[in-house]
Amino acid sequence: MYRTSRLALCSTVLLLAACMKKEAPKDTTAAMAPAPAPAPAPAPTVSLADMAGKWKVITTPTSGKDMSTTTATLVATADTTGWALELPSGQKVPMQVRVSADTVITKSAVYPSMRRKGKKVWTEGAFRLENGKITGTTTAHDAGLVNVVVTNPDAQSGTCTSCFTYVAPAPTVTV
Repeated sequence: MYRTSRLALCSTVLLLAACMKKEAPKDTTAAMAPAPAPAPAPAPTVSLADMAGKWKVITTPTSGKDMSTTTATLVATADTTGWALELPSGQKVPMQVRVSADTVITKSAVYPSMRRKGKKVWTEGAFRLENGKITGTTTAHDAGLVNVVVTNPDAQSGTCTSCFTYVAPAPTVTV
C-alpha cells in the first residue's frame, strides 16, 4: 500500500506540473515609476478672420517731451495680405503680417512720421484679440543712433549713449 500511495502521489504531482501554464515574471518597475506628466495644452492660435475689419489705433508715447496721442486706422483682412495703416493724412501704409500662436506681428513700410516733421519711420507691433478688442504694443523707429537704458530689478540703471543704430529697412519690391 505504501508503494501505491507513493505512486499515486507522484502521478498527481506530474499531472499538476504538466497542466500548469508557465507565466513570465511580472515587471513591477513600471508600476513603481511615476505616471508621465500630461502633455501641455496646445498654444491658442489667432484667426485673422476674427480680426478682419477696421480698428481705431490710439498711440501714446511712453517717454519724451511730446506725450500727446496720435490716432490711425488699422485695416485688417482675413489673411496676411492687404493689411494697412491708414494715417490721418489719408495715406495707406502697407503692412507685413505674420501669426505666432495667439499674437499677430506687424511691420509697416516706411512712412512720414506723424510726430517728427521731416522724418521717415516704420512701425513694428504685436497684437492680440482679447474680449473683442485688439490690444498690443507698437513701436515707431526712424533710422539713427539711440540710447540704450538697462534697469536692474533693484531699480539701478545705466545708459549707453548712442550705442544702438536703427537702420532704415530696405524698400519692399512688389513684382
